[in-house]
Amino acid sequence: MTSLHSRSGRRRALGAAAAAAGLLATLFAAGPAAASPDPGDLTPGDANRHSAGPLEGGELAPGEIPGRDEIVHSRNIKPLANIPSTNPAVVNSDLAFQGKYAYAGSYNGFTIYDIGNPKAPKTVTEVLCPGGQNDISVLGDLLFLSTDSSRSDDSCSSVSQPATEKSSWEGIKIFDIKDKKNPKYIKSVETACGSHTHTLVPDGRDIYVYVASYSPNDAFPDCRPPHDGISVVKVPKKTPTDAAVVAFPILFPDGGNPGAPTNPGVSKTTGCHDITVLPSRNLAAGACMGDGILFDISRPEQPRVIDRVQDNKNFAFWHSATFNERADKVVFTDELGGGGGATCNEATGPERGADGIYDITGRGDQRKLAFRSYFKIPRHQADSENCVAHNGSLVPVGGGRDIMVQAWYQGGISVWEFTDSERPREIGYFERGPVSDQLGLGGSWSAYYYNGHIYSNDITKGLDVLRLDDWRTESAKWVRMDRLNVQTQPEYH
Repeated sequence: MTSLHSRSGRRRALGAAAAAAGLLATLFAAGPAAASPDPGDLTPGDANRHSAGPLEGGELAPGEIPGRDEIVHSRNIKPLANIPSTNPAVVNSDLAFQGKYAYAGSYNGFTIYDIGNPKAPKTVTEVLCPGGQNDISVLGDLLFLSTDSSRSDDSCSSVSQPATEKSSWEGIKIFDIKDKKNPKYIKSVETACGSHTHTLVPDGRDIYVYVASYSPNDAFPDCRPPHDGISVVKVPKKTPTDAAVVAFPILFPDGGNPGAPTNPGVSKTTGCHDITVLPSRNLAAGACMGDGILFDISRPEQPRVIDRVQDNKNFAFWHSATFNERADKVVFTDELGGGGGATCNEATGPERGADGIYDITGRGDQRKLAFRSYFKIPRHQADSENCVAHNGSLVPVGGGRDIMVQAWYQGGISVWEFTDSERPREIGYFERGPVSDQLGLGGSWSAYYYNGHIYSNDITKGLDVLRLDDWRTESAKWVRMDRLNVQTQPEYH
């Protein structure tokens, strides 16, 4: 789930985001280092380092940037497999899991993989259904896709059409995936400003879908301001074809963060980018452009904001959120540069394009988000590599430890610990060298831990499977889940 934008007129184009990367690096000043690598794990590479084959690699010496497409990784991570993209020109996006299957979204549709043997995953089927960005989730026999690009209609054969035309469509698509080889498209639900991302909230006989979208415009008939909330879609489990929008709760009655010129470099809040729910606690965290929010979802059709925070010094675009296992912390990501900028370089510094770690203090309606520190990968990337904090998930280690695996686009995949909210540190990594000598789009969009392995959907390289061998994460290998939609966090222990 990202803010790589695809709608003509409303969304910033990838090329524009890339072109702006140098300017962003200049505009945002560097701050003091907030995180450092674990010396015990990230020792420099030795004479055994090699850079040839597709699944070989070594460790990086401090300040070193790998060669083009070279694979490098820490000693506690081992690449097991890669299924290359059938069309590297198509952007791969998010991942969801159920049973022995992984479901991978792309701007062309989605792919179902059999990951029953993580060392030898297999492609089951590819479904062609174009639309940005095809954020994906699964529940039972249903698969949900987000379409956040203006289309000529709701079919899988639609073409791009300006958002200024009333007949244009975007929103949620629902598929029946009982037959994994032959998914069936069964329902569409149009939502205001489309569906950039979505989050499932299971509730007995129904599934609620929180649809996040943003950037309204007076010229768009189906996306006019103010757009200060989220769409709630109700999907009856027994009759999913009756799915419909049932509410549009207002989350920002004051309009949210005004952005520039009041807060230069900060996105104006015109909706939410991503929402993570913790159903077992009736709790949700929203990353909403210029604001981070904590809200109560005990009444799914009427979510209620408990607390709201801003970071007008270092956060440009609140992108996503992850709770820790005890639900007393939230990690928010800042997608500086919209996913197309080179923001993991020395010029940008360690506090922009980073994660923000917040403790949750108090109880009930008195809960507050209290900032503690930033985390950013300690490995500088080339100025040709788009890199910024992106999608990740908890590694379910239990025992009071808080460990995440996270995608950083061309910054690769980072495993990092935030047990001490004020002293986060990286404990493992995997990455490829630049995909090009010019600033371009690539790297890991989503990196998630599922049933003993790390799975990554690389924008251009396809599905990667990694094994993590570290004493701090051994307990996670015994945790088995029947499903993982990362934005619907399970209670692991």
